[in-house]
Amino acid sequence: MVPWRATDAGFVNDDVVAWYTRFAQGRPGVLVVEATGIRDVASGPLLRIGHPRFVPGLRRLADAVRDASSGETKLLIQILDFLALRRRVTPTKYFACFFRPSAEHRKRVAAALQDERWEHADNEAMGKLLAAGDAPLLEAVLSRRELHDLRNGARERIGDTHLGHIASLPAVLPSLFAEAAARAEASGFDGVELHYAHAYTMASFLSRTNTRDDGYGRTLAGRLRLPIEVLDAVRQHTDPSRFAVGCRILGDEVIEGGTHLDQAAQISVALASRCDFLSISKGGKFDDAKQPKVGQTAYPYTGPSGYECMPTVYSDERGPFARNVELAATLRTAVRAAGHETPIVTAGGICTFEQAEAILATDKADIIAAARQSLADPDWFLKVHTGHGHAIRRCKYTNYCEALDTQHKQVTCQLWDRASLHTPDATLARGGRRRLVAPPWRHGSGER
Repeated sequence: MVPWRATDAGFVNDDVVAWYTRFAQGRPGVLVVEATGIRDVASGPLLRIGHPRFVPGLRRLADAVRDASSGETKLLIQILDFLALRRRVTPTKYFACFFRPSAEHRKRVAAALQDERWEHADNEAMGKLLAAGDAPLLEAVLSRRELHDLRNGARERIGDTHLGHIASLPAVLPSLFAEAAARAEASGFDGVELHYAHAYTMASFLSRTNTRDDGYGRTLAGRLRLPIEVLDAVRQHTDPSRFAVGCRILGDEVIEGGTHLDQAAQISVALASRCDFLSISKGGKFDDAKQPKVGQTAYPYTGPSGYECMPTVYSDERGPFARNVELAATLRTAVRAAGHETPIVTAGGICTFEQAEAILATDKADIIAAARQSLADPDWFLKVHTGHGHAIRRCKYTNYCEALDTQHKQVTCQLWDRASLHTPDATLARGGRRRLVAPPWRHGSGER
């Protein structure tokens, strides 16, 4: 989970250390640090690992987790790459700053208005006309991509190979991921989770929507090529005897023309022989995201695919509970049939001991992961282990936390963020009305 605790320069700070220390106090088997950027580029209060200067802070974080869990909790870090995304702007700004009319645009305007003079109009006049234009005119003149950028904000895509930095991704990313993983190892982490899921660069390469024609798209083999090259590079730069390398992938993109369970099984088999675990997720794509408001960026968890990634208690008769388990089970069966014993991680709406045990007992997955439930109660593992299951604070799955994430606000949980605000241990979010970490569990108090 990205909690928006890092500094604006991407460094670990006291808030980041306190956040993960609090989770470690519950002594989970493994703690996966939030999605962390592998490039040395400004990306707001998102953790970064794209330069050696980030190592001291990350080492401090790893030490804090070990101390808080008495060495019981293994620590991984999720590393990822993402492409540029712009805010949606007003039509006036879009056509003045980002749109360059071509001769073809002028011809389309002339045809739409039945006025040949527009074939020779200057850029300023074209911009003003289109900025004030109605939907039929815009749809007659702009390409599908231009309409999307106007209405949703411009977004780089891996198919934009006319851009040099996009064309060079296969040459650049293996070393960036490998160097980031080596920094994680040097910082004292026990492994990395390569983020090949949701709306990020590597997921786009794996997607059936990838139409690159340079050998890194179109066919399944082409789409797998870069993810495998990244994985192999990471392996070569880290010690396999002590450092785990896993991948988070999608069992279903839940978008039209995307990768679904049949090809996800083939992807799982191809990666399983090279990695230490596969973590299975679902959806979370830009392709079907809702239109953002002017001044905001598109958010990949707002459309149908995003809903399936983080369903709420208000969903349907199934509710949010363990909706992804059958995906993980199918992929596990495919991986086992191919002769691999690679552990499969399942996640999504798992919040009780009974759920988790049933999944493991029926061989539908090998490892249980929980984000929102762990946010609601970082001690739930320890409470179960010590016979205090009655004291677990169970997630309500209203996605209060996700609503904060959408606005890039410091993420908290509605079940604890207003509790004991004035106690000495309480660090407060900006505004002073929410706790930044869950209150401590007071053994024997019966506190929920």
